[in-house]
Formats: sequence, C-alpha cells, structure tokens
Amino acid sequence: MTQDQQYSDPYVKCFKEGRFESLMRWNQLEQFWDKLRPQIDDSWYIYAIGEDAPPETSSQEHVLNFINEIDQLLHREHDEDYCGIVYADNHQQPNFIKIFDPNNLGVSCGFSDNPPLPGWVMSKMKPVNLQDALQPANNRRRWWQKIFS
Repeated sequence: MTQDQQYSDPYVKCFKEGRFESLMRWNQLEQFWDKLRPQIDDSWYIYAIGEDAPPETSSQEHVLNFINEIDQLLHREHDEDYCGIVYADNHQQPNFIKIFDPNNLGVSCGFSDNPPLPGWVMSKMKPVNLQDALQPANNRRRWWQKIFS
C-alpha cells in the first residue's frame, strides 16, 4: 500500500502529511489564541481523540470556551518553561490545530515514526476517527498476531 493510498481520506492526509508548526513558547501560544479568538465562528470541529469524531461543528461559544479551558489545562499540567505541545497549520489563520495531552506526550515533536496522537484536534475539516484510520494495515496486524499466537 502506498502512502497516498494509505492516507486517501482528506482529513487523515492533512493530519499526517500537512505542515504544522509548534507554538514553542507560552507567549507565542497566548498570541496565537488572541489572533484565533476573533476568527472563531460556527465552522470549527473539536475532536477529543479517543471519543467518536464529532459529526457536526461546535458553536462559536463552545469553541471559545474550549480554548479557555484547554489553555488553563495546558498551563496547569505542562509544568515547563516552554509550551511546544500545540501545533497549527498556520499561526495567523489556522484551519487545523493539534493539541497534545501533557500527560501523554511521548515524542510529539515528530522525531518518531509513530508519535502519539494529540489529545485534541480543532479543525475546519470534518474529522474521522483517527485511531481507526491510523491502525496498522491488516497484513501488519496478521503478522503481529502470528508472533503471539
């Protein structure tokens, strides 16, 4: 299976192959939220990985509340002098934002072939269940099962 075939779903393709830049410093994250808040409307999906992908967008009020709550959680639980766990496809006018869970970081900076999934994704694209979409191909599962049977 080629990579193009593997990631034929537009959401998965953007998630895996899109260009994302980290908001490395806390002040960069604060500036990012300040730029984002006026752009928020009813066209955003908020997807908590591990839950079902939302079938519909969230209200403007819900998205703004999520931003405030996630910002507080990140500050409280990522006890570092840097941020580095929020990535956006564009820092000025984002359409896709990955927010990693401070309690499940692994190697989130991309130096791993299989970095952990983020805790949350905000996007203007309708999400699909990433855990299902990114599971190993069936032949890999069969290989894995054969080893332990």
